[in-house]
Amino acid sequence: MAGGDFLATIEEFELIDMRVGRVLSAEAFPEARKPAYKMTIDFGALGIKKSSAQITALYRPEELAGRLVVAVVNFPPRRVAGFSSEVLVLGVPDGEGRVVLLRPEREAPPGARVF
Repeated sequence: MAGGDFLATIEEFELIDMRVGRVLSAEAFPEARKPAYKMTIDFGALGIKKSSAQITALYRPEELAGRLVVAVVNFPPRRVAGFSSEVLVLGVPDGEGRVVLLRPEREAPPGARVF
C-alpha cells in the first residue's frame, strides 16, 4: 500500500503504541539471515525489551548504547533465528536503502508515548 491509498482513523492510529526507548546495549546477531543486531532497550515503566534490528549498515553496536529510539511496543513478539524480538524499532530508508533510525529530536524520557 502506498501512502494515501488507505485512510486510517485517529482511533486506528491510537491502537499502535509507539514509545521512546533508550538503547542499553546492542550486539551482533550472526544467526539472523540478514545482518542485524540484538538490542536491549529501556522503556521506563514499561520495562526492558529486546529487539532484532537490521541496522548494521549505518550503526555500530557501541554507538547505539545510550541512543534514544522510537519503537512499536504492542505488536506480538516475533521469533528471529531463535531470538524473541519484543518490539519493532522504527526507521526509514536513506537514499541507498540503508535504515536510518527514528528518534526524538530532543531528550525525552524512556517510555514516553509518541502521538
